[in-house]
Amino acid sequence: MEQRESEAGEATAPSLGIGMVGYAFMGAAHSQGWRTAGRVFDLPLRPVLAAVAGRDRAAVRAAAAQHGWAAAETDWRALVARDDVQLVDVCTPGDSHAEIAVAALEAGKHVLCEKPLANSVAEAEAMVAAAEAAAARGQVAMVGFNYRRVPAVAYARRLVADGRLGALRHVRVTYLQDWLVDPAFPLTWRLEREHAGSGALGDLGAHAVDLAQYLAGELLVGVSALTETFVRERPLLAGVSAGLSGAATGGSYGTVTVDDAALFTGRLASGALASFEATRMAAGRKNALRLEINGEKGSLAFDLERLNELSFHDHTEPAASAGFRRILVTEPDHPYLEGWWPPGHALGYEHTFVHQARDLVLAVASGGRPAPSFADGLQVQRVLAAVEESAEKNAVYTPVQV
Repeated sequence: MEQRESEAGEATAPSLGIGMVGYAFMGAAHSQGWRTAGRVFDLPLRPVLAAVAGRDRAAVRAAAAQHGWAAAETDWRALVARDDVQLVDVCTPGDSHAEIAVAALEAGKHVLCEKPLANSVAEAEAMVAAAEAAAARGQVAMVGFNYRRVPAVAYARRLVADGRLGALRHVRVTYLQDWLVDPAFPLTWRLEREHAGSGALGDLGAHAVDLAQYLAGELLVGVSALTETFVRERPLLAGVSAGLSGAATGGSYGTVTVDDAALFTGRLASGALASFEATRMAAGRKNALRLEINGEKGSLAFDLERLNELSFHDHTEPAASAGFRRILVTEPDHPYLEGWWPPGHALGYEHTFVHQARDLVLAVASGGRPAPSFADGLQVQRVLAAVEESAEKNAVYTPVQV
């Protein structure tokens, strides 16, 4: 870390060199977060976009230029070895999370890893072990569940923690998308188990599980599940056998090896019931993440498509005037809002990555344990594995013909 002076001669915060592996959708979102966090919030360390890594030399150089990275590497190992990189941000498909994260931690780097933490419980356990060993050396490791950083979601957690809902009864989370409805959509890496680990379950269900446990402040202790793959073969992509890039071919098909949808129920440690639905086959739903929590004293509800709003019902009020009320979460004393605009000026999806970068920088500077930790990511991984195990055991029931 290097401390510099501004043009006015004033000392600026020491730098924190960021190295990112992967540069596609999540890489672009994370780049936005790293570029912006230090310009909005007063941080003890100044994030510097040192280098980005990707296998395609031309593409990674273009991404570096577009998103503001000082250098580009075609080997993630070279990025990890760089002296100007103190924190490695892993934005690759799930099959490489464990290898990159563990290597970075063993090299003395802090680590941010996209969700889900890994493709298996065993990989996640190895990552947690590496993170625990690194913590003893003063390093931090965090998993990227960015929806925790929506101000309305963080405020909902505050309401639950303050006891405004009382004892919890029900938690409901649905995450609906439609990008796989068309059977002609090609076989990308997200549809192959060896790269993605699972389908809608890991991609969307991981967020749902993390949000349920985060907001409730307690863990799931049991699940019962169903999963389904509605389109079992899709057109292959030309040029890359792993389906990581390229265009759809004219007549060759490959097998989809992950789920299209997952539906499961669960029980929280307190006895509260939970239900979850994750699908990429809900026609007309683009990124519909919705949740509701009911307790003995009240309820709250959140819809990602109305990201700046939280619905809250105080059941202790007289019935004649009680009801759900809309809270516009844009006040300066709401979570994360101290760095942004005057009340009523809405934030967006990209701000969650700015807040994520902010929280991780603060953890690095203080030596504290960031949340969600790798251990939190392992807990979610164990739930996902239990869902898959339950779905395998829940055989299809065939009615008797009369």
